[in-house]
Amino acid sequence: MTAPSAAATSSAAATFAAPAGVPARPDPTPPPGHRPIGGVGAAARHGMLEHVTVRAASSVLVGRHRETTALRHALGRARAGEPTTVLVGGEAGVGKTRLLEEFAGWATDGAARVLVGQCLELGEAGLPFAPFAAALRAVLRADGPEVFAGYEAEFAPLLPELGRTSVALAAPRAAALSDAPRGYLFDLVAELFQRLADARPLVLIIEDLHWADRSTRDLIGFLVRAARPGRLLLVCTYRTDELQRGHPLRPFLAELDRARGVERVELGRLDRDGTAAILADLLGAEPLARAVDDVHDRTQGNPFFIEELAVAGDPIGCAALPETLRDLLLARVDRLPEPAQRVLRIAAAGGTRFAHDLLAEVAGLPEAELEDALRAAVAAQLVVANPDGDYEFRHALVREAVHDELLPGEHARLHARFAAAIEAQPHLVAAGRAPAEIAHHWYAAHDHPRALVAARAAACAAADRYAYAEQRRLLERALELWELVPDAADLLGMDHLALLEQTLDAAVTAGDFSRAITLTRAGLAEVDADAAPLRAARLLDQRGRLMALLGKSDGSGELDEAYRLAAGGPPGVERVRLLADIATHLVKIDPKKAARVAAEAAADAEALGEQVALLSTRIALLCHGERDLTGGLAELGQAAAAARAAGDAPTLVLAMVFESDMLCELGRYAESAQAAEAGAVEARRVGISRSTGAYLLSNRAEALIALGRWDEAEAVCAEAARIDLSGVTGLHWLQLGAGLRLARAHPGADELVDRALTFLNRPYLWPNHRLPLHELAIEAALAADDKVEAVRAARVAVADESLPQLPREGWPVLSAAARTAARVGDRELAAAVATLAADLPARHPAARAHAAQVSALLAVGDQALPAWRAAVDAWRADGQPYPLGRALLTLAEVTAAAGERDETAAAVTEATEIGRRLGAAPLVEAASTLARRVGLRGAAGGGAGADLLTAREREVLRLVAEGHSNSRIAERLFISPKTASVHVSRIIAKLGVSNRVEAAALAHRLGLLTEAAAPR
Repeated sequence: MTAPSAAATSSAAATFAAPAGVPARPDPTPPPGHRPIGGVGAAARHGMLEHVTVRAASSVLVGRHRETTALRHALGRARAGEPTTVLVGGEAGVGKTRLLEEFAGWATDGAARVLVGQCLELGEAGLPFAPFAAALRAVLRADGPEVFAGYEAEFAPLLPELGRTSVALAAPRAAALSDAPRGYLFDLVAELFQRLADARPLVLIIEDLHWADRSTRDLIGFLVRAARPGRLLLVCTYRTDELQRGHPLRPFLAELDRARGVERVELGRLDRDGTAAILADLLGAEPLARAVDDVHDRTQGNPFFIEELAVAGDPIGCAALPETLRDLLLARVDRLPEPAQRVLRIAAAGGTRFAHDLLAEVAGLPEAELEDALRAAVAAQLVVANPDGDYEFRHALVREAVHDELLPGEHARLHARFAAAIEAQPHLVAAGRAPAEIAHHWYAAHDHPRALVAARAAACAAADRYAYAEQRRLLERALELWELVPDAADLLGMDHLALLEQTLDAAVTAGDFSRAITLTRAGLAEVDADAAPLRAARLLDQRGRLMALLGKSDGSGELDEAYRLAAGGPPGVERVRLLADIATHLVKIDPKKAARVAAEAAADAEALGEQVALLSTRIALLCHGERDLTGGLAELGQAAAAARAAGDAPTLVLAMVFESDMLCELGRYAESAQAAEAGAVEARRVGISRSTGAYLLSNRAEALIALGRWDEAEAVCAEAARIDLSGVTGLHWLQLGAGLRLARAHPGADELVDRALTFLNRPYLWPNHRLPLHELAIEAALAADDKVEAVRAARVAVADESLPQLPREGWPVLSAAARTAARVGDRELAAAVATLAADLPARHPAARAHAAQVSALLAVGDQALPAWRAAVDAWRADGQPYPLGRALLTLAEVTAAAGERDETAAAVTEATEIGRRLGAAPLVEAASTLARRVGLRGAAGGGAGADLLTAREREVLRLVAEGHSNSRIAERLFISPKTASVHVSRIIAKLGVSNRVEAAALAHRLGLLTEAAAPR
């Protein structure tokens, strides 16, 4: 359901308005003996009409001024290019849809485009991406296929009518630990929304998020946390009373709450006055006070229940109805003719939405009888006819109540008929829905054999749509049904262990690593290692790597046992590939053993002519342990060429990952960024940008940070964030992004730092992940001026036994620890750093610069000045501007103490320029403070502060100079007062002033008030 373009406002009104055209009711004259509430004449005395026709839905929006204002302000922020999300929560019937109907009409009148999609009540194993498919189908109808910019085939998983031929229903082969093709689809959806939003502001409304499948939640999370298309307002509704403990939406909402630009709007129940206003609108007259009290007490201010009570009860007096909600919801159903009630019960088994042709097939009634029954249901406002020819229950609660009234045998029989009808004629449901619908109905029909087969078929279809989480859930259902079906193995053509293995592969591919661990345990309990050693070894290999990915252990025990079984297994290609995988996973734990296992696999591969199977292992061995990076690059190029020639795209992308990583360690940052970017393009081309390609994104971000292209690096980190994998696979970008925010004093720095540092609480982390987190912990404590915590973190870091073996990660840790020792005067810590530094190799530019910096930080007396000059020279040779700026600042302090005033001024000026260019506010502030302290005039650059401000901050500064409060600034700029306060605090910090008055004075001095006025 969508609101079309601004040029078609009338159509939008029809789309979002309450159902109209309700037929006049029969003669409303009260039957003999009828007495209105309050006695004879009471209605007239209290202004209540004696004879009224009651509308099925209120036409007024009552008691929602605060919520409407919040949505309008959110759209204002979205118009300004600030990605904005509003989560609208409330119990069933509280008026979420009515609120959004009103807002959508207002937004459409304001030239925004509104798209609407609704989640389906098929559960977690239901139709993936349903609300997005509905929204995009509206775009297709309005704009034609050209809007998809040539990516029709890629969008076909969402819109099968675009012509993509489905892949045969076969289980996908085991893949890398990600859901790569789905991520490519996410990119395309985000890009489409961006194009639509570029034309005019876009409002995307997703209703009933509590019914959302995992894939829908993942795509919403991607749009909110990673893609963040400009001029897009995303509004999601959900039922708060559905979120019982364990509901998957609860943690998802908690994650969204931590994202920038996300706001929650909770709809509460109406007070008594609100109930009276709705009743007055429904009845067309002022209701009796007694009637208001009765209705309000029974409904507790729930607008839907108020409407239902008013309409289902006596249309004149709102007479009392049965106490329970189900009786309330079924009251109007009971008034229908029996044929209409029978059809409504059949329709309820089909779901909230149902097609006419499907209902006709299941009901088996003559067309005239079916139409009469539907006409009665539509007239009673129980069912609404959609423009596309389908029907929908006016409220899902009505369908639930009707469905719950089915007798057990009737329930099973109707669901079986729906399943059989869809199986025989898949076109009776929307394109792509058949497998999920069939699986749902056979399961509800308790036909276990058919439900088993349908669940696996639907799982295959879900994988074809890149919905691997749904594939895993459907396979889990198949596992559940297995015990209930005696001939399950014959029906599926596989044994139970094979089904479990498929479920495990799906869980791994979907990133459900915790569930995957459990499945490995079940598989190992079932497999006969003596009879099937390679099968057992494969499970152990997967479990070992999953243990490391989840930070539970290094997985060495599992990998050792996997190798023992594989080594004694039957020779062949399967054994070669298994040994190669084991060797690859052992590289980070025991490189020497990994090399031995790889050599054994290589000998077998040569005999079998399967050298290609060893490419990934060969690459992994090249890139760990003692390395000649220059020679390694050449060998890596050869491996990449072999992978390209063999058509092994995942291995080719893996080679490009390590190429960019090696180039970065060599200090060839521009080449590293280019290589990573090229690799990301290749990863996207082959659909693995969410697996191996993710490391290319973080590698590119690392190189861009080193080059001083921080805005680009932030954008790449945001792009990498979309992966959102469980375990440690997304830690690299998180650590980089947190460090970047710290250096820029970003308001969200603490949140990102905390997220990264929680990984240190896990029982195990690979050392190359753990050491950068130690550095981050020290830097975060120093930035907060928490000397006690900085010393604690530094002592933990230098005690890490892996530091001497990893110079690349070790030197930054020693730099941070030495800075801590110097700041607090901790001689013991300084001695520990010096001891480690003496034996740590420094082969490459960044390592040499860190080594020089550590020497300078530990230097005393006359040694300090030449040491800091050497450190500055080393950072110049390396080329990273930020550490150069920090070194220059310390050099300025040392030269000032030595009386070298010209050198001090030059160092402060250069450090300030670097900080301005990077947007590193703390560096600029420190330079300005030092300049004032040593009496330098102009060295820190008076205009530097203004150049650091973003466009939004300059708008806020102009309003501050005009004397506006934070609340007034928020109103003028369509932002929240809290956001305005954050902007003001950042402006004060960036400009190096103490308060708003000084900031205003500086605004006048910089001439900012002569620029264009802020938006009104």
